[in-house]
Amino acid sequence: MPSDLIGDIGPERPPWEEIPEPPAPEGPGLFGFDDPPPPAAAAPVVATPAAVPVAAKPTPYRVLARKYRPQTFDDLIGQEALVRTLRNAFARGRVHHAFLLTGVRGVGKTTTARIIARALNCIGVDGKGGQTADPCGVCPECVAILADRHPDVIEMDAASNRGIDDVRELREALRFRPAQGRQKVFILDEVHMLTEQAFNALLKSLEEPPPSITFILATTELRKVPITIRSRCQVFSLKRVPEERLRTHFRGIAGKEGAEIEDGALAMLARAADGSVRDGLSLLDQAIALAGEGGGVGAESVRDMLGLADRALVFDVLEAVLSADLPTALRRMDEAHERGADPATIMNDLLEQVHMLTRFAAIPALREDAGIPETERVRGAALATKLSVPMLTRAWQMLLKGIEEVLAAPDRRAAAEMVLIRLAHVAEMPTPGDILRRLESGGSVASGAPAPGPSGGGMRAVAGGGAVMVAAPEPVIARPQPTAWREIVALAAAGNQALLHAHLLHDVHPVRIAPRQVEMRVRPQAPRDLGAQLSAMLEAQTGERWTIALSNAEGEPTLADQSRTAETDRRTAAASHPFVLAILQEFPGATLDAVRDENVDEYGLLPIQAQDEPDLPDFAPPEAEPVGFDPDTPEED
Repeated sequence: MPSDLIGDIGPERPPWEEIPEPPAPEGPGLFGFDDPPPPAAAAPVVATPAAVPVAAKPTPYRVLARKYRPQTFDDLIGQEALVRTLRNAFARGRVHHAFLLTGVRGVGKTTTARIIARALNCIGVDGKGGQTADPCGVCPECVAILADRHPDVIEMDAASNRGIDDVRELREALRFRPAQGRQKVFILDEVHMLTEQAFNALLKSLEEPPPSITFILATTELRKVPITIRSRCQVFSLKRVPEERLRTHFRGIAGKEGAEIEDGALAMLARAADGSVRDGLSLLDQAIALAGEGGGVGAESVRDMLGLADRALVFDVLEAVLSADLPTALRRMDEAHERGADPATIMNDLLEQVHMLTRFAAIPALREDAGIPETERVRGAALATKLSVPMLTRAWQMLLKGIEEVLAAPDRRAAAEMVLIRLAHVAEMPTPGDILRRLESGGSVASGAPAPGPSGGGMRAVAGGGAVMVAAPEPVIARPQPTAWREIVALAAAGNQALLHAHLLHDVHPVRIAPRQVEMRVRPQAPRDLGAQLSAMLEAQTGERWTIALSNAEGEPTLADQSRTAETDRRTAAASHPFVLAILQEFPGATLDAVRDENVDEYGLLPIQAQDEPDLPDFAPPEAEPVGFDPDTPEED
C-alpha cells in the first residue's frame, strides 16, 4: 500500500537493528502461573557495524546486618521461646490472625515478621506445599518476599503513616483477596506511633479480619500500645541477646568474612551492642573496615573506634577514688582522655562497675560465675571485699547524679573530674550507720572524743534527713474507759466518725472530764447538736451512758492547739539537745527538719499519767446548759 495513503509510520530502521524481546516475568502472574510459551525460533545473527565492549557492573556491597539477616526461624538467636511457640502453632494449624512483636531495636522484630509472612505463603519446591514453619526459600512466593516485592506482603511504617486516613486506606485494602499468594500479610512497624483515632479505627479490623488476612505489629514501646490492641493479638516479647551469644555469633560471621578478630575486641563489640544483633553487626562491619585488607581486628582499634576506656583503666580509676587516692584517679583519667575516651562513657563504665561490685558484695557466689569476664571476676571480687554495701550504694547515687552533670556540662572532662573529686572526698567520710554507732557509743565522728553532754530524753530527732535513735520508755497500756479528752476524741476516730472527730479536735475546749461525765465549751462554728452526737458516740463505744454538759468556762485549749504547742516544745528541746548539737557540729550546714517522739500519741501528746480525780457531782454547774435545750423553742404545758 502506498505510504502517501496512510501517512508516515515512523523512521526507517537500520537492517541490523532487531526489535528486542520483552523480558520474561519473574514468578506467577496475576492469575497464577501461565503455560510455558513454545520455544522461539533462533533469530538470525546479524553483524553490527561495530562491537562496543560493555564493562561489567560491580556488585554493590551489602552490609553485614542485611547479608546475614535470618531467613528461617532456626537462624534467629536468643529467641527460643518465640521460635518454639510459632513452630508448634504451624504444626497444629493454630496460627493466630494477629501478632504483636515487641523488643528493643535490632533484636529481630521485622525479620521475624517477614519469616512469618513466608511461612504463611510458601508453596514448597514443587508448588504444592502449604503453610509451614520451614519455608523453602526457593519458591516464587519466598523469593518475592525475600526481595521485598511481593504484592500481598505490605510493610507500613506507622511513624510516617500514623493518621486515621492511612488506616482507612489499609481497611479498604482488606476488602480484596490476595493477588498472588495464599495469605495477605500487613506488617506495621513502630505501631505505637499511631494516633488514638488510628488505633480506634484499627480495632474492628484487627479483631475480625477476613480469613486471608494476617496482621503483624512491631513496636519498641509496648506500654504505648493501647490494651485494646494488645488484647486482640498474640504478644511476643523478643529478648535482648546475651553477650555470650553475640560474641559467638560475631565470631562466626567474622570467620565467613575472612577477618581475624581478637577475643577482647569481640567482648567490646558485644557489650556495646547492648543485646541488639543489628547494632552489633553494624559495629563489626565498621571494625572490619577499620582493620583494612588482610588486617586483624584488634582490641585496641575497637576501643579507639568506640571511644571506650580500657576495662583495667576503669578499675584503676574506681579503686583510686574509693580509696581516696585522688592523684592516681585523675592521672588515669588523663590517660583515658588521651586515648580519646568520652568522659560520659567513662562515667557509665564506672557506674556499671559499681553495680557489679555491689552484686559481688551482696551475692558472693557470683564471683565464681564463668559468664562474667575474667578481669571483672578477679579484680572485682578482690575489690568488693574491701568495700561495704553502704559505701557502694553511696557511690552509685553520686555517679547517677554525676552522669547528668557531665552530659549537661559545656566541658565534659571538667565535669567528670569534679565527680571523681567528690567521690574521693566522701570516701574518707563514714557512712550514716558508722556515724550513729560512734555517736551512740559516746564518741565523736571524726576523732572519737566523747560527745558533749549526756544522752537521753526518749526522742528521735531528724537532722538533715537522717534519723537519730534514742531509747524510748515502755509504751503506756491503754485503759478500757476514756479518762482524758484526747482519749474521747480518739474514740470518734476509731468509730470512723470523721466529721465528729474534726469538730472535737478543733472546736471543743475541754473544761472537766470525769468517768461518764464531760463538761466542755464549744466554739460558735460547731454544730448545735454536737453534745448529742458526742453522747451517742460515747455510749456506742463504751457501752455506758455519759452526761454531756455545755459550759461557758474558758477550759483548756483545743486538742489541735495542744498538739501544735507540743510540737513547738519538742523542736525547741531537740535544737538544744547535746546529741543533736554534736551532729550539727560535725556536719556544718545541716538543718533540723523534723522531730518525732516515739512516746507521744497520735495527737503529739505525751502519755497520760494516772491520777485519782474526784467524780463530778450529779448536777451541772449553774452556768451549764442542758444538752438539747433550745432557748428559742417554747416549752409545752
